Amino acid sequence: MKRNSRLSAVLHALLHMAERDRPMTSEELSACLHTNPVVVRRTMAGLREAGLVTSGRGHGGGWMLARTLQEVTMRDIYAALGEPMLFQMGNVTESPGCLVEQAVNHALDDAFRNAEAMLIARLGEVTLATLAEDFKRRFAEHRAAVKQHG
Repeated sequence: MKRNSRLSAVLHALLHMAERDRPMTSEELSACLHTNPVVVRRTMAGLREAGLVTSGRGHGGGWMLARTLQEVTMRDIYAALGEPMLFQMGNVTESPGCLVEQAVNHALDDAFRNAEAMLIARLGEVTLATLAEDFKRRFAEHRAAVKQHG
């Protein structure tokens, strides 16, 4: 089963946008994300509705962050994407009257709820600024390694 990677892709796009001092077009973002500009526009429109990005048309137009990196968490992005399903696993509901199925589903439901709550709480702790700092650290380490071996 294919994984939903929209959250990861949007975070990727937003960090690229943060590194620019000008708007990024849907075409530029689609090249970064290896997808179609229409997909970028559709996704960014949802982020715009959530107040996370702005857009401008015409020459010099494109997408820009509407808030600072410190103000936006991964939870904000997750919510703007419509809170996609976090887990692909689910319950069997073929025999609702079966007491064994009921017991198994009850235990799984509880585990899924707890895991989802922990994950969503963690998403709320990580800001785009945290991700940008990690990127910058990794970039500096990469440059140093290239200089050392180059």
